[in-house]
Amino acid sequence: MNTTPKGYTVKRFPFATKRFVRTLTLRDESKIDEYCSRHAKGNIWQEIIDGLKEVGVLEMEIYIRGTELVMIVETPEDFDWDSAMSRLATLPRQQEWEDYMSELQDAEAGASSSEKWLPMERMFYFYD
Repeated sequence: MNTTPKGYTVKRFPFATKRFVRTLTLRDESKIDEYCSRHAKGNIWQEIIDGLKEVGVLEMEIYIRGTELVMIVETPEDFDWDSAMSRLATLPRQQEWEDYMSELQDAEAGASSSEKWLPMERMFYFYD
């Protein structure tokens, strides 16, 4: 894994958005490569991407350092996390994907995405 600091371009939208930040831990270091592989372009199931878009997610990023994951979700300003995640859990193949991924995650079998990915609280920001 590259240790050189890298900046990432952020997509801009012509309307107000908000960001959710969640965290999850992988079971152990032996799961890192498999987890990354399952999320590589062409490997992640299209139904999962389609479902996220259907419930209103505009962008999603996952960052990794060792076994620690951080997910950043960009949504419209009026997005309601709980409602959207409840709906997402009912969409085609969503629970199948969650079960498939939970083999690698430090999470309960059968848990939904929202139950596995724990919210992080913003404790500092630097905006003018």
